[in-house]
Amino acid sequence: MRQAGRYLPEYRAMRQRYGFLELAKTPEAAAEVTLQPVERLGVDGAILFADILLIVEPLGVGLEFAKGEGPVIHRPVRDAGDAERLAPIDVDSSLGYVFETVKLVVRALDDRVPLIGFAGAPFTVASYVVEGGPSRDFKTTKRQMYEEPAAWSRLMSVLADATVRYLTGQIEAGASIVQLFDSWVGALAPEDYRAFVLPYSRRVIDALPHSAPVIHFGTGTAGLLRAMREAGGDVIGLDWRIDLDDGWRAVGDGIAVQGNLDPAVLLAKPSVIRDRAADVLRRAGGRPGHIFNLGHGVYQETPVEHAKALVDIVHELTDRR
Repeated sequence: MRQAGRYLPEYRAMRQRYGFLELAKTPEAAAEVTLQPVERLGVDGAILFADILLIVEPLGVGLEFAKGEGPVIHRPVRDAGDAERLAPIDVDSSLGYVFETVKLVVRALDDRVPLIGFAGAPFTVASYVVEGGPSRDFKTTKRQMYEEPAAWSRLMSVLADATVRYLTGQIEAGASIVQLFDSWVGALAPEDYRAFVLPYSRRVIDALPHSAPVIHFGTGTAGLLRAMREAGGDVIGLDWRIDLDDGWRAVGDGIAVQGNLDPAVLLAKPSVIRDRAADVLRRAGGRPGHIFNLGHGVYQETPVEHAKALVDIVHELTDRR
């Protein structure tokens, strides 16, 4: 889950040389950042370095990564008029640098571990486009869903179609697995998820090539897991707010799960990390189809040696040699 980041000194050194968007748009540099956690931590899969909002830059909504503020959308989509002005995204011409990064990483990995590509799910990306940036309550997004359904449908359709091509391009470039990040969908009531989100997530997942498994992930989704399974995916991601065994029961048999250690555990001493990782594995019960992972991204304050300890602990406890 978001392996690269400021907890790694190698990444911080790269950020001294590149702005965030510049780094993401420079394939050689983005490939180097993607490979850093693989070399440092010994993980079993590489996660592509990119950002879920790269796909909105071609929309002309004024994406900026402001220092100290995170992503800012200067021209948010607030009504039907805004939505109607959105043109289909030409993914191949506007995001080709991501596909080039995938090719470089796959070549460098040389089959040592698989590469996981990813994209933001339509709802999570749309929430930034509507709110104008990050949000705690998503009030403007929800108001649009309820009061401007045509605008919402138009925005979600444009994003869904672009996401299909974006993930397909990553698969064609060599990604072995892709993950659909619906990071903020846990803010919704189940009824709203089914009405305003599920059809678009399903549209994306159903249209992807069957050659690569799809991980479908969200946070705060304990009440949405059955609906997320309906939306699709070969693997359902679980965050730390639900016990792994309970989450697996909620999504049902015949599907894999990913998760779900609280990233904050990596701030604790290795003995605590070991106990909590062992509990996740105990709940998985050795069943096939469990991908051990954090329940969300690595915190900036995480000691690198703690992240490495977690990888070693999981390998030891699962008898991987």
